[in-house]
Amino acid sequence: MTSTSFASLPLTPAFLDNLDSLGYKEMTTIQAQSLPSVLEGRDLIAQAKTGSGKTAAFGIGILAKLNPAWFAVQALVLCPTRELADQVANELRRLARSTGNVKVLVLTGGSPMRPQIASLEHGAHIIVGTPGRVRDHLGRETLDLSKVGTLVLDEADRMTDMGFYDEIAGIVSACPKRRQTLLFSATYPDDIRRATDDFLVDPVEVTVEAQHDNDKIEQLFFEIGFDGRNDAVARLLGHYKPVSAIAFCNTKVQCRELVESLQQKGFSAMALYGELEQRERDEILILFANRSCSVLVATDVAARGLDIPNLEAVINVDVSKDTEVHIHRVGRTGRGDEQGLALSLCAPNEKKWVKLIEEYQGQPVEWFDLKSLDDNEYGVDPAPMMTLVISGGKKDKLRPGDVLGALTGDAGLSKEQVGKINVTEFQTYVAIDRRVAYDAFANLSKGNPLGGDFGAFKGRNFKMRFIDA
Repeated sequence: MTSTSFASLPLTPAFLDNLDSLGYKEMTTIQAQSLPSVLEGRDLIAQAKTGSGKTAAFGIGILAKLNPAWFAVQALVLCPTRELADQVANELRRLARSTGNVKVLVLTGGSPMRPQIASLEHGAHIIVGTPGRVRDHLGRETLDLSKVGTLVLDEADRMTDMGFYDEIAGIVSACPKRRQTLLFSATYPDDIRRATDDFLVDPVEVTVEAQHDNDKIEQLFFEIGFDGRNDAVARLLGHYKPVSAIAFCNTKVQCRELVESLQQKGFSAMALYGELEQRERDEILILFANRSCSVLVATDVAARGLDIPNLEAVINVDVSKDTEVHIHRVGRTGRGDEQGLALSLCAPNEKKWVKLIEEYQGQPVEWFDLKSLDDNEYGVDPAPMMTLVISGGKKDKLRPGDVLGALTGDAGLSKEQVGKINVTEFQTYVAIDRRVAYDAFANLSKGNPLGGDFGAFKGRNFKMRFIDA
């Protein structure tokens, strides 16, 4: 039987103490099944979904053999999206607290090249990046991968779905032949197996069951006709009233149409799909994560790599033809100790896909009648928070504490009325309780010499505005 204690692994006492302080008490299934092989230096193919603990599975492997005194890029982690790259980098920094001065650098698109080049000149131990931007740096000769000892392909299926295969192949060829390669993928179909075969040497294969916990996620199916799908989504939202929900659509056109329909009915909804500019995408995700937007309507590719905590509901606007994609969608709710709700709409021509889901789960799904739900003109509640945008960020040496101080001081708010504070390079986003948001704005701008839309933070005046879903 595989031990689930981190102490059973060949790790230093300081590393184990840090894991304990971070709340890593027992290994998850993917960690217990993969870490012994990873620490032996073996190549690995691991089939596991987001939220299974895979970042620690490869992060511990990277850090256990890293030499902080040697300032060279010793590990490279490739991710499909900027958001996942940021999440992975933050977790690696936490895991590295006991290892000394380990520098983790993020290289993703949507950010200026020049600061990244300057950071690379100063050196880094671990690079976490998206394939396109990493390939750009290789082309400019601003990145040297000749010393990489560990290469991680995180969510390899989505990177190939998004058309990154050529970039990945080019990056792999820039790494040493003698290296460890760890491949993580929620699904591992034959085409990806063939595509990645040349990257790996005698890999250990680990598959963690993708099923969600039925005790934690209530899954309901509703039969609908061939039209009226958007109204059906509104009816589900109006009846169940989730504070935060992701509605999955198969196409970006469908995303845009559904958002327009929901907004007309008074829901705070925003669309997330592949062609958005990075700035728009970042802003939408900030509003959704800080509860200024209640419904995120997204395609699977656009939502990949997002780990939204406390997600109350997932709505499958149509049934996915890929059973594992369906399981992956549903598994985004009911994380940790939370209860989750998964609602699926199914037209007559989609019933064949539901049959496949039943076969995969080994049990029938539960069908419910949409007409049995409350039809009280949706009774829409606005999102609980509003987002204040301050035109200053990291470049202006603005910190979350400075913003919180002004809001609980000049603006007269309590700490409980202030939500998440996101400080980016040039802007700061603050979630404020909707009921007091405008009063707080008025208090901040009262008597400001620059006018009514400026507020003082850290003794300096910055322009302010609200954005709302």
